[in-house]
Amino acid sequence: MPLDLDKVFPQVGGMIARMKAESTERRKRLQQALDILHAQASNLSNLTRKIASSKTTWLIAGPVDELDQHYEPPSVPSEFAIAATDGSHIDVDRHKSTRCYLINIGAVVLQYGSSPSATLDSFPNLYSGDEELVITPAGVKGREQPVEGTLLGIKRSVDECCHLAKLAAELPAGIPSLALIDGSLILWGLEAYPEFVTEALLVKGFLSYLSNIEKLNNNSRKIALASYISFPRSTEVVNTLRVAICPRDILDTDQHCKDCETRECDAVAGIRDRELFLNLLRPGERSARFISRSKIVEKHYREHEVYFFYLRVDDEIARVEIPRWVAMDNNRLGLVHSLVLDQCQRGQGYPVALSEAHEQAVVTGADRENFWQLVESSLVDEHLPSLSSAKSRSKRTRWV
Repeated sequence: MPLDLDKVFPQVGGMIARMKAESTERRKRLQQALDILHAQASNLSNLTRKIASSKTTWLIAGPVDELDQHYEPPSVPSEFAIAATDGSHIDVDRHKSTRCYLINIGAVVLQYGSSPSATLDSFPNLYSGDEELVITPAGVKGREQPVEGTLLGIKRSVDECCHLAKLAAELPAGIPSLALIDGSLILWGLEAYPEFVTEALLVKGFLSYLSNIEKLNNNSRKIALASYISFPRSTEVVNTLRVAICPRDILDTDQHCKDCETRECDAVAGIRDRELFLNLLRPGERSARFISRSKIVEKHYREHEVYFFYLRVDDEIARVEIPRWVAMDNNRLGLVHSLVLDQCQRGQGYPVALSEAHEQAVVTGADRENFWQLVESSLVDEHLPSLSSAKSRSKRTRWV
């Protein structure tokens, strides 16, 4: 039965009315945030020291440059190459007759200049072995972590990075290149899992592939690496402003906030970073650099410590994440800025290489149905049990 929109309509009207009522207050808080950003721009050393000595339950950004700095893009090289990957997957289905999952990686290499070329491909990989379906701590049984749901999404990110490293190794020498990945360089979801899972997927997986890309750089080859987040929801820079305006010299939110009556930091509450930089940056400009202070980055990333900046593409603000070895090299940093912007301009506001990689990777609902039909028919052909749950059969049955 279709959704009854007649019943939803008045609820939508109520939501819009609330948004209109809150818009004036929100504009006021946004202006306050901009004023604080400019006021703190020349106070970088004191702010950095206060951040380092404070404890917050909110994630805050570590400032690297003056907060209100903005930079025009360098010129685009006459010859360059872009490698990009994206992925999709079919999860384990406990209602099916066999446990397995599939990850499909879309891969794109675009070369621009005197010899333009484009290579687009996809690489589906089926995982079904016992050692592929779980992650097990060394020498310990009974603590296996099934690779499904959220963890499968993280595994897919690792596979995307693995394939990106392979593409980067094949990029032509002698021209500047960019390896580009969709989403964050920070595997946030791992914070909820045991350390042996982080060791397997992050330390021995994702970060090792970042190292492989970094090592490709030499006298004849310059490769930068970045990830692209469209329409980000992050508030790390705004949270930095909250720390800046707190009257305490050293802040501990667990101890101080519950007894705070003045709540100065509420002056910017609810504002997102993208709103801040949409009012600060002109089209094509990037913001100052910031360091991610997430626990997983501080504990594990080391030479790949994640920096980020915001980039204005027309009327949208994107977040671009880069490892330390890119962020602290002006040539590579400028290359990321110019090439990501160029890709967005070619792709109607979104990097064209990532868009094409997504098209190669996407797995539709029909693809999923055909995949499971292939698995089940293959089991029947080999005279193996092909049993599914009553719930699964019910979903495939038309009821009168």
